[in-house]
Amino acid sequence: MIAKKKHPKFYVPNFGAPNRKRVKERWRSQRGIDSKKRVKKKELGATPSIGYKNSEKVRYARPDGSFEVLVHNQNELMAVIQSKGSNVVRFAHDLSSRKRAMLRGIADKNNVRIVNKA
Repeated sequence: MIAKKKHPKFYVPNFGAPNRKRVKERWRSQRGIDSKKRVKKKELGATPSIGYKNSEKVRYARPDGSFEVLVHNQNELMAVIQSKGSNVVRFAHDLSSRKRAMLRGIADKNNVRIVNKA
């Protein structure tokens, strides 16, 4: 298991207030001149900053500790097979069904896990 840093949810100010139902649950940087969130008032919640970044060893890792490799063709799949890391394969979205089936067969023979088999 990979232990990544925990960080709070980053919300738009006043998220959840009854008159702000239309505000979606996502982060937008504050730009208002009177915005207390922009000034980083503690009671308005956390703001994304570089201190929340994970170390390079665990960044982009999946929860099981493996890393995804995007595969477009047979050469890229063979490079993943020959590498000795704990990698899983994600097929590119624009692969044809014929090529996807061929690559799936090669991956199954070499015990390489595929994230998006369908």
